[in-house]
Amino acid sequence: MQYRLVIIGTGNVATALSLLFAEEGYTILQVYGRDAAKAAALASRCNAAPVNDLALLSKEADLYIIAVSDNAVPAIAGSLQLGDKLLVHTAGSVSREVLKHSSKHYGVLYPLQSLRAELDHITDIPFLVDANTPEQTAFLKDIAMTVSMQVQTATDEQRLHLHVAAVVVSNFTNHLYALAEAYCKKEKVDFRILLPLIIEVANRIQHASPHEVQTGPAVRNDQSTIGKHLELLQGFPELQQLYAVFSSSIEKMYKK
Repeated sequence: MQYRLVIIGTGNVATALSLLFAEEGYTILQVYGRDAAKAAALASRCNAAPVNDLALLSKEADLYIIAVSDNAVPAIAGSLQLGDKLLVHTAGSVSREVLKHSSKHYGVLYPLQSLRAELDHITDIPFLVDANTPEQTAFLKDIAMTVSMQVQTATDEQRLHLHVAAVVVSNFTNHLYALAEAYCKKEKVDFRILLPLIIEVANRIQHASPHEVQTGPAVRNDQSTIGKHLELLQGFPELQQLYAVFSSSIEKMYKK
């Protein structure tokens, strides 16, 4: 059975989920956005009706998805009264309980993926789901499994722990890429020649623990090379500091 959805939001997550569910054959009844033009633009991509007033949300949907920034979820929830309709948010760091006054049935549909509205290709998206009753949790899990091969239930606490880990492996590593790119530009070397290395490391941990495949001067306790690198980074104090911190952490982890 294909259900009817209302999407509340027009950003990265809202766009990705709207297109993902629409491609799977779900009916997107409405897309809500404070900016009428953005709501109309996204609604046109998934054959939905745009709205920019929460009071105008349809009462006919089977699932209402709040897909906005984490800090905006409480305000949206506070403006909704959906009776016994299932209402979920997609935030990694927000408790499901923020929705308890908005509907009798509520939960979380958290896409554990870095999503960008401008991407044409919808990548694999693992989902963490949870709801205030076992029946609604099972319902969310069934829906998520129609669009994803990786669906797990997770409590607020478990989801928050995974959100922390996600920031480390995604946001922090991307920041390191940005710092390395800036360093390469300044030193007039080609950052893009590092891309096969980045891909190889990412592929490697598909088959082994990151702990088991660590390489580099710090794991070998090669203080001579570390010293040379730190000297080269004198003109890049932020990167130099991070290099020292990461080297020290690796040394401690692999100290015999």
